[in-house]
Amino acid sequence: MVTIAVMQPYFLPYAGYFRLFAAADRVALFDCVQFPRRGWVHRNRLPDGAGNPAWLTLPLRSDAVATRIADLRFTEDAAAAVQQRCNRFPQLREADHPLLSKVLDPTPDVIGYLETLLRQCCGHLGLPFETTRTSSLDIDPALRGQDRVLAIVEALGGDRYINLEGGQALYDPAAFADRGIELSFLPAWQGSTWSILQRLLSESPAGVADEICGQL
Repeated sequence: MVTIAVMQPYFLPYAGYFRLFAAADRVALFDCVQFPRRGWVHRNRLPDGAGNPAWLTLPLRSDAVATRIADLRFTEDAAAAVQQRCNRFPQLREADHPLLSKVLDPTPDVIGYLETLLRQCCGHLGLPFETTRTSSLDIDPALRGQDRVLAIVEALGGDRYINLEGGQALYDPAAFADRGIELSFLPAWQGSTWSILQRLLSESPAGVADEICGQL
């Protein structure tokens, strides 16, 4: 079977999301939809100096509400802004890590930057990284929700779709079965929900990878 996962190109998500890279033959980066301004595409939480959650937010150019994730761009001073924002976190000020070097190097193409970070994380974790941006597929823009996901899976030649446990309320197994696609869900994540950046800076990548692959 060809297993497809779909996820928005989140900014350094927690380890549970990386199970999709371990479990799927291809991960579709869902960038053909409206940018969710209260979501996790442009921000994540790390512990501040007191150990409390604090936002690390990417400096994005102001755009229309309907802007797609695929069309996001950084501000002109993005490199300096990212450096300044990272300096709020002691562990980022003091670290010397190749992943952090990538974080500090924003490019004009926001999706390319996010994809590079996900690729770097998978490399450190020893996980496969086979992705397609959904904006590159010929998907009818009128399709929404489950119908769009089904179209993406079919466009990528998939016959199995896997999602995190939180998606169970979003999808109808019968609708997938009618299209010849098996619908599967990963179990609820048992572990830290800190950004993968925090974990790779403070823990053994092999240990984090074992945790990821042990919860498929």
